[in-house]
Amino acid sequence: MSDYSQTYSTVVVASPEDCFAVLTDFEAYPDWSSPIAESRVLERYPDGLARRVAMALDMKIKTVRYTLEYTYDRPRGARWRLVEGDVKDVQGSYSFEPAASGTTATCTQSIDVGFWIPGFLRSVFEKKALQDSVEEFRKAVESRGRA
Repeated sequence: MSDYSQTYSTVVVASPEDCFAVLTDFEAYPDWSSPIAESRVLERYPDGLARRVAMALDMKIKTVRYTLEYTYDRPRGARWRLVEGDVKDVQGSYSFEPAASGTTATCTQSIDVGFWIPGFLRSVFEKKALQDSVEEFRKAVESRGRA
């Protein structure tokens, strides 16, 4: 596991169920998540939720590909871990907790890219990437609710 773990929370004007629905709609990720070029379900659990998902991220310099395995606590969130790919390790989770004006969505993620990056630069990059990702998620949930 990476030594660098980041957490970011935001309030989503939607229910935990609405958040869970967007989180588990992997085929739609390229529509709302700017770095995700491809998201393809490879295997499903008997209840239909995705178990293994292949992703391709356009990192401008290089496309990074990996497969994640998901476990769920419906509708309170999910956890994921790296199965294989271009990075050494990825682990993370999303949790959804009811809040006065909707749902507090919290994402925690650690990534080990497999090569050395100075700690300060890595921390700043990962923090911004996670914050952008969670805010894009919030917008996707809220826009789906208005549609």
